Amino acid sequence: MRAFARWAPQPLAAKVPQIGLLFWVVKLLTTAGGEAFSDYLSHNIPVGVAVDLVLIVTAVFFQFRTRRYVAAAYWYLALAIATFGTGAADTMHLEIGLPYTVTTLLWAVVLAVVFWLWYRSERTLSIHSIVTRRREVYYWITVFATFALGTALGDLTATTWHLGYLASGVMFAVIIAIPAIGWRAGLNPVVAFWFAYIVTRPLGASFADYFSKPHSISGLNFGDLPTTAVFVAALVLLVGYLQISRRDAQPASGEEQPVWPRDPSPAA
Repeated sequence: MRAFARWAPQPLAAKVPQIGLLFWVVKLLTTAGGEAFSDYLSHNIPVGVAVDLVLIVTAVFFQFRTRRYVAAAYWYLALAIATFGTGAADTMHLEIGLPYTVTTLLWAVVLAVVFWLWYRSERTLSIHSIVTRRREVYYWITVFATFALGTALGDLTATTWHLGYLASGVMFAVIIAIPAIGWRAGLNPVVAFWFAYIVTRPLGASFADYFSKPHSISGLNFGDLPTTAVFVAALVLLVGYLQISRRDAQPASGEEQPVWPRDPSPAA
C-alpha cells in the first residue's frame, strides 16, 4: 500500500468528468470500441492477453499518477477497462462454459457487492465525490464490474434470448431513457447515473457487434478491426477536443453543477 501511495498521490480535485451530453457520447464510443477491439484480440488468445495487460497496466499508471481530471488519461483507462472487461466476461462463457444467464447474474452480484463495500466505506456513491485515492479505486473497480456485467447482459439478449444485435441495441436504447426520465421525475441522481452507466455498456456493445459480426449471426459483417478503427478514431477526436477545451472538467466548489444527472451530494 505504501508503494501504491508513492506513485498514486492523493487527488487535488475531482478526477472524473462532469456529466453532460458529451460524456454519454464518449462513453458509448468507448463501450463500442472496447467491445470490437476485445473481439478482435480474441482471435489470438496469447496476443490478446498480452495486449489487454499492457493496456490496463499503462492506463492505470497514467490515471493514478494524475492529481486532477485529465481527459486523455481518464478515457484511456475507460477504454482499457472496456476491452479487458469484455475479455473477462467472454472468457467465463467461451472458455469456462458458463451460460450467459449465469455470467450476467454473477457480475450483477459482483457489482452489488462493490457498491455495498464502497458505500459502507465512504457513505456515498456520488461520482462528484471522487476526490480521494480510495474513492477513485472504488470508482474504477465499479466501472470494471459494470463493463463485465454489460457485456454478459448484451450477449444474453442477443444470443440466448435470440433478439439479435440490432434488436438488442434498440431495446437498450429504450431502456436508457428510463433513468433520464426518472431523474426528471425525481429519481435519486446517483441511482439515475449508475443505472444509465450500466446500460451504456450493452447499448454500445450491441451496435458494435451489429456492425462487426457476420450476417449469419445478425450482423453487417463489417469486421472487428474496421469497427474498432471507426469507433476508436471517433473517440480519439472527441477526447482530444475535451483534453484541449477542458469543457468537461468538474467545476470548482460553488460554481454551476453539471447537467443530467445532477448530483447534489457533497464533494467530500
